[in-house]
This record gives sequence, structure tokens and C-alpha cells, in this order.
Amino acid sequence: MVNGLNLAFQVLDSFAFVVLAAAGLAVIFGIMGVINLAHGEFILVGAYATTLSVTKLGLPLPVAIVVGSLVTAVFGVAVERTIISGFVPNWIGQRTVGRDLVEPLYDRLADSMVATFGLSLVMVQGARIIFGNNLDTVGTPFGNVSYGAFSYSTYRLVLAGVSIAVLVVAYLVFTRTTFGTRVRATMADEQTAKSLGVDTERTYMLTFGIGSGLAGLTGALFAPVLSMQPTLGDQFLIEAFVAVVVGGPSVVLGTALSGGVLGAISATVTNLTDSTTFGRIALLLAAMLALRFLPGGITGFIERVRSRRREATDGD
Repeated sequence: MVNGLNLAFQVLDSFAFVVLAAAGLAVIFGIMGVINLAHGEFILVGAYATTLSVTKLGLPLPVAIVVGSLVTAVFGVAVERTIISGFVPNWIGQRTVGRDLVEPLYDRLADSMVATFGLSLVMVQGARIIFGNNLDTVGTPFGNVSYGAFSYSTYRLVLAGVSIAVLVVAYLVFTRTTFGTRVRATMADEQTAKSLGVDTERTYMLTFGIGSGLAGLTGALFAPVLSMQPTLGDQFLIEAFVAVVVGGPSVVLGTALSGGVLGAISATVTNLTDSTTFGRIALLLAAMLALRFLPGGITGFIERVRSRRREATDGD
């Protein structure tokens, strides 16, 4: 019974970790076509802003989490305006030399990788210079759930619920709102969207800000259970990219499905071997097999099955 409870809670914990780690990246990479190798450092911004809000400003943790998310969203908008879209340098260029200075990085995978990798290095070293090698940590709230000899952090169970809520909200925003329609139209055909009156510049900026805010929310939520170091984002980056790629083209559904599958595999192996290292190795092996046999990801496979069924039905 105890082992079963422990495994169930570990699966929920791994699911929450993978889904929250991937949520912001799914928006920025999955929707906007930008490989953000500074994703871990965006999570770092959220974690640091939350921790400093609690330890230095004395804010309650829920308020500090909101602050951490908003700070990261604003930071993401600044990055998008200066590095990703080049709006700021191009605005300066138009007024000085009469032409744009840089090309936007949307759908330029290799270029976006180089640019954001450089940004990640700057951010890590900047955090180390400004704040040192560690910060005072925030205590984990809510205590533990106990059942006989079994005990598990209640806060980690809360994170599982929050991860599901994040997926639901993201799904509603990008599929059931006018803004979501504009985002999908802009990413599908920017010129046509412009001709229909969509402010594509604003759409890019807001979408990147939302993705950044989700990354900041991840850091903010995990701040009470992490060691506050400049490299803390590294532990999220691999899982985030693996979940987004394995999930496939459907951002929200893909993230949910890959988070469930990969989280269950990681938690099961960790539980059996009592080693998080082996759990992570199993997760990566599962991702390699998924990409080998499901090159379009889980949702790509689902869509192919649906297409074949529709073709079979039409043929009948």
C-alpha cells in the first residue's frame, strides 16, 4: 500500500514537473517557431523574483508567485522586442540609417538557438555577479500528507493540480478566444493576417510574453522546493524540450499527453531504482524511441489515425 501511494504521488509529481517545465516553451517554440535555449533562465527569473519578493519584501508566497510570473512576462516582452523580433534595433535603424538592422528570428530555428543560447549565458553569469552563487530559500508550505509510515509533500500535490489548471487555461486562451484565433492566423500566414487587420507585431509580442510568463510561473511555483542557484534552470530545460517535441504539433494536448507518459515513465523507474538519475535516463530513452517511431509526436500520430479513418469513411 505504501509503495503504491509513493509511486502514485511520484507520478503526479513528475507529471507536474514536466508539464510546468514545458508550458512556456510549448507556446514559444510550438506556436512561434522560436527555439528558446534561454527557457531555463526565464524560469530562473521567475524563481528569483518570487524568492526575493518573499525574503526581501516580505510578500506572502501567493502574491510573490504572481509577482514572479509578471516580472518574467515583462522581461520576455523586452527580449522579444529587442532580440527576437528586432523591433527596437529596427526602429532605431529606420531613424538613423533609413533601413532595418536585423531580421526577426521567427521560424529561423538555428539563428534563434544561437541568439537565445548567448542570452542564457549572459543571464546565468549576470545572476551570479548580482546575487552570488545562492539565495536564501523560501520554506515549503502546507506540510506533508501522511498515511502510516508514508509521508509526502502536500505542496507537490498542489503543483499537480496547478499544472492541470495551466493546461486548461492555455487551451481556452489559444482555442476559444479572439486573441487565440489571431495568434494561430499570424503563425499560419502573417501577410494574410495583416491584410485582414491583425496587428501581427502586437500578436508576436503578447504571445512571447505569455510564454515567458508561463516559464516564470514555473520558476515561481517551484521556488519553495528548489535550491536558489544561477544554474537552476538547467534541470528544467531537457524535460521541457523533450515534452514539447514528443507531444507533437498540438501544443496543449501534446504537452498534456507527453507530460503524462514521460512523467509516468520517469516516476516508475525512479521508484524502482530509488535514483532520480535512472528516472531521467529512462525518460530520455522513451523520448528517443517516441521520436524514432512517432516522428510527428503523439498528437501527430493521433492526427494521422484520424485522417486515415476519415479517408476510410469517405471511401465507404
